[in-house]
Amino acid sequence: MEPDERARLEKLDAIVRSDELRAEIYLIVDRVCTALSEKPETLMTWEPIPLDIFRQKLPREIRSGWIFVLRAGADTGAERHPNSHQRMMTLHGSGDMRVRADAASSRWESNVLVSDPSAPLERRWISIPPNVWHRPVVGRNVDWVVVSFHTVPAEELIEEKVDESGAGTKQKKYVEGK
Repeated sequence: MEPDERARLEKLDAIVRSDELRAEIYLIVDRVCTALSEKPETLMTWEPIPLDIFRQKLPREIRSGWIFVLRAGADTGAERHPNSHQRMMTLHGSGDMRVRADAASSRWESNVLVSDPSAPLERRWISIPPNVWHRPVVGRNVDWVVVSFHTVPAEELIEEKVDESGAGTKQKKYVEGK
């Protein structure tokens, strides 16, 4: 990990783990967990975090924050964000955020992320540049709760997935895809 990126993740880590923000973040976590429990067929639920709760402490390039809850045992498939650099931290549970350079030819690289606050930064956070394919795979026993930061506003975040028909990829915006 480059020193600049490590410093960025350390700053985000301190913000997310701060006592003053924990309660506000966990109000959102509770809503997103409830939404998942009400939709047994859904693999994940999410909600943007209003940036004003961070009181302008975020790095300048961060333009949106999100809470995602991924169901235990879920494999949501490969996706990428062509318009955003993603930085993600585990809040509860654990999962494997697999990454690879392209959709078909390279191997998936495993990145098991945990919620243990004493674990090294690299075991709790991942940094995913634009256009890098990633695939969250969740263990069978507990839902995986993560906070994710992006370099585009919530209404502009694009998710791109491989089209199941084999005809390339499909794009959608997360705020339209709930």
